[in-house]
Amino acid sequence: MYLGRIVSVGMNTERKPFVAYRVSSRSFPNRMAKNFDDKASIIPKKGYEKDIFENAYIAYNCVKIVNDIAIVSNGSHTDVIADKIAVGMNIKDAMALSLLAMDYEKDDYNTPRIAGAITSNTDESSYECYIGIVTHEKILVEKVDFGKAAFISTYECQNPTHVNFTAKTSKEGAKLILNQGDFAEFTNPVTSVASIFDGKWDISSLNL
Repeated sequence: MYLGRIVSVGMNTERKPFVAYRVSSRSFPNRMAKNFDDKASIIPKKGYEKDIFENAYIAYNCVKIVNDIAIVSNGSHTDVIADKIAVGMNIKDAMALSLLAMDYEKDDYNTPRIAGAITSNTDESSYECYIGIVTHEKILVEKVDFGKAAFISTYECQNPTHVNFTAKTSKEGAKLILNQGDFAEFTNPVTSVASIFDGKWDISSLNL
């Protein structure tokens, strides 16, 4: 099954907060992820830089850490959500406002924007985790319960779907969402990023 881009967020099976992202692509597969201290980006592979002139939506920050909160998405709205959180807006409002304002991508496929965000706080009373989507037909921002994990995708699985995120490290998380476990059946994987909080947000990427 082809899902396109996939966002997953919540707690892994050890109850550690995580975010994960996968690019699955048929039209622009020549892309890679590159991680930095507080963010990860999707960029064209060397030799395919001209692809951004064919589709401006294919390069962006997919993960960003701000105020000990991890944000993950399939487009430039990663930065918009992060900016709103940085000035004190709560996760739910930051996601809802950003998805509403930026809307779905105006490409040939009306590609939805998907996103997730989660606190590093594992105290249930102050824990926050949300996942969302905006399509040409709807906008949804939904809470992910404490101890649970979910994923959402640009195609097919456009409602939050429960997932057992068994990865224990960021590196394992990138492998898992790329082609293992509950994600193994999904086709056309290209690259992935994951960050699991273990005292700090450590970001790892994996490229095919």
